[in-house]
Amino acid sequence: MKKVFSALLPLFLFASMPHQLHADEGMWTLYNLPQAVYEQMKAEGFEMPYADLYESQNAIKNCVVNFSGYCSGVVVSPDGLVFTNHHCGFEAIRSHSTVEHDYMLNGFCAQSYAEELPNKNMFVSFMRSQKDITEQLKALAKKQSVADNDWNELIDSLQTAMNDSVKKIDKTLHVEIDAFYEGNSYYATTYQRFNDLRLVFAIPKSMGKFGGDTDNWMWPRQTCDFSVFRIYVDPKTNGPADYSPDNVPYHPQSWAPVSMEGYKDGDFSMTIGYPGSTNRYLSSYGIKEMRDAENTTRVQVRGIKQEVMKRHMDASEAVRIKYDSKFAQSANYWKNSMGMNKCIDSIGIIRQKEQYEQRIKAWMDTTTTASYLKKQLDFAKLKQLYADRFEDLRAFYYYYETFRRTNELVTRAMRANSGMELKGPEDKPKKQYFEFKDNSDEWDEALDKEVLAVLLKNYREKVDAKYLPDFYKTIDKKFKGDYTKYVNALYKKSFLMKGKKIYPGKKSYTKDLGVQMGIDLMATAGIMQEALMKSTELISEQEKYLCAAKLLMDMDQPHYSDANFTMRLSYGQVGEYLLNGAPSGYYTTAESMVEKMNRAAEIPDYFAEPIMHELLGARDFGKYTDPVTKKMQLCFLTNNDITGGNSGSPMFDGKGRLIGLAFDGNWDSLSSDIFFDRQLARCIGVDIRYVLFMMDKWGHADRLLREINAR
Repeated sequence: MKKVFSALLPLFLFASMPHQLHADEGMWTLYNLPQAVYEQMKAEGFEMPYADLYESQNAIKNCVVNFSGYCSGVVVSPDGLVFTNHHCGFEAIRSHSTVEHDYMLNGFCAQSYAEELPNKNMFVSFMRSQKDITEQLKALAKKQSVADNDWNELIDSLQTAMNDSVKKIDKTLHVEIDAFYEGNSYYATTYQRFNDLRLVFAIPKSMGKFGGDTDNWMWPRQTCDFSVFRIYVDPKTNGPADYSPDNVPYHPQSWAPVSMEGYKDGDFSMTIGYPGSTNRYLSSYGIKEMRDAENTTRVQVRGIKQEVMKRHMDASEAVRIKYDSKFAQSANYWKNSMGMNKCIDSIGIIRQKEQYEQRIKAWMDTTTTASYLKKQLDFAKLKQLYADRFEDLRAFYYYYETFRRTNELVTRAMRANSGMELKGPEDKPKKQYFEFKDNSDEWDEALDKEVLAVLLKNYREKVDAKYLPDFYKTIDKKFKGDYTKYVNALYKKSFLMKGKKIYPGKKSYTKDLGVQMGIDLMATAGIMQEALMKSTELISEQEKYLCAAKLLMDMDQPHYSDANFTMRLSYGQVGEYLLNGAPSGYYTTAESMVEKMNRAAEIPDYFAEPIMHELLGARDFGKYTDPVTKKMQLCFLTNNDITGGNSGSPMFDGKGRLIGLAFDGNWDSLSSDIFFDRQLARCIGVDIRYVLFMMDKWGHADRLLREINAR
């Protein structure tokens, strides 16, 4: 998912494109939303007062949540129900699934509070306040004689002080300081985190992931991409608390009203959520590096890994349950990277960036406004820095994609050498130990072994010999270059896989095959880090100056910062686009879903259970029928500006009512993290009426529907 800015006078980064008015481009912070942007929102159909976005007690920001640090969500009831995407709740649903009770396959609906399922390591956070602290940091840096490019310790110190201060007021609050505008500004955000989050409702995977990888990032879509959770709190305070059976549902001060009225072509639409990362200020050199070093590498390695995973998952239901979430996470940005590279080339983004940078150079040469930046910003230096680090960075991405989070053995090998908590007597090092918990329900040995063997071989073929960890010598000498034999020996002999206490103080420790692998991997990572560190710092400094030049050159226009997983607002309209030269349509219908389901024999990703055929094949959808089109509408398009992290973001109409949940972007604009194409970029959302229909007709979740009270 992706998109760009919305404003009366948005900043366009490419010289070949004239400055025009667009209401569909922008990831705006709420506390300082430019008045010009708000006025344009009103002109486009937004009806709420400015204060009801951020400042008032019932401000719309108060019902939007950071969902577990990787998605967005929205509170929709007085008893703390949270809507997010199915794929955001995917791991929670999987973790509760067994072959006997497969909630991933069959769905889940809690019939009472007592049946709602707790989840380890999941949370929601509410943004309580935000402010710009750039001048405060500058004053501190000047007072302490800290250089502009060496603020890390200063920021950490200030963040600690701000946390100490806010916790004296409310111990459930915490403060995070984030960089904006490539480090030219810093904002402090106060959050309140709720750790007791319970699964309430999940649609079967056939619907929540309908279309699978076939339809991912594509339009038209029919995916019913939602899941439902509930926030639980301390019964005495109605505030955050760790899980306890005594906790009770949260009663928020306000929540999002859910609308049954729907939308029309051209209607105002607004998303508020937590977009993860965009790079729209990135230089042409940075985009080329992203295309060739990062995206190309990710596509190549994940393609190999996923082929092995899918083969094993197709052969065993137990293996599928273990790897459903892992495969989905891997495949998502595998396909995204392919689409982004395609768009970079087809749109000519690098060339357009180069032209814009020439415009900046010309402006800097003819103005005194940028005299300071002219001394700092060196395009030739920036180009050379990127060229110098290319091979190191490309190798790093091969390393990352090959060894990080790919299989259990490598994960344990690296953890064993990176600060595992030691137990036992502190005064007797040889008797201190660590151990790995039994997580055999999360991985499969046969799959893991084959993935590791093929990735080890691929890594060697793709990188220079200087990037090979020393254990490759062991593979050559002891195992005659046979990766399968090496991997089999690792799993058979390494005590990392035995489920027993491991004593790092013993002489035998470093002789273990798995421990040796971990030591070698950490050493290689250190070499790569050292090679990249200096150039990365210098590149970041130059990119910061380049961003500052862009902002200064167009200082008469409102600007938004790149996404950094802080709350952002985006607005635009419901609407179609030209898809392969023909109108795409701005919504999909139940009929289109049935057509796809009937092709399941040809495309397995279109499989759905008979009950789904029956429900979506109905002739009358009652109150869920759109009053204008007379159709049951499933998914719809807007030109809201989104990216990864926006999954689960509420989509509001002009009155601040919930009309859908954002869940994807479109294939034709997968480069929007670096460039927003206003003609093509679209946000795909699931219609909230489709969500409620499935909760009603499939889940018979009457108690939840009464609680939500959609109108």
